[in-house]
Amino acid sequence: MKLSSRSLVLCLAVAVVLCEVAGTAEAVTCSPVELSPCLGPIRSGSAPSGTCCQKLREQRPCLCGYIKNPALRTYVTSPNARKLASACGVPTPQC
Repeated sequence: MKLSSRSLVLCLAVAVVLCEVAGTAEAVTCSPVELSPCLGPIRSGSAPSGTCCQKLREQRPCLCGYIKNPALRTYVTSPNARKLASACGVPTPQC
């Protein structure tokens, strides 16, 4: 079975697009230390910084794992943590 030149070009274009998408997608490394800029707002209920919100959004895929860890749970589920998430526009995870 021979591929027409049109089919070959289409396959190459799809391959290029898939490679570009795969190259730009970054895996999230779950590290609670990344949320250190948010420690003040979690403890005191103060307004979060832009850096805090950015880090919280980056760590969003990890939040359920933090909730399952007894040592970290309160940092994600406390009233101040929920207030922080709301201020940053990050939905509270439903794990």
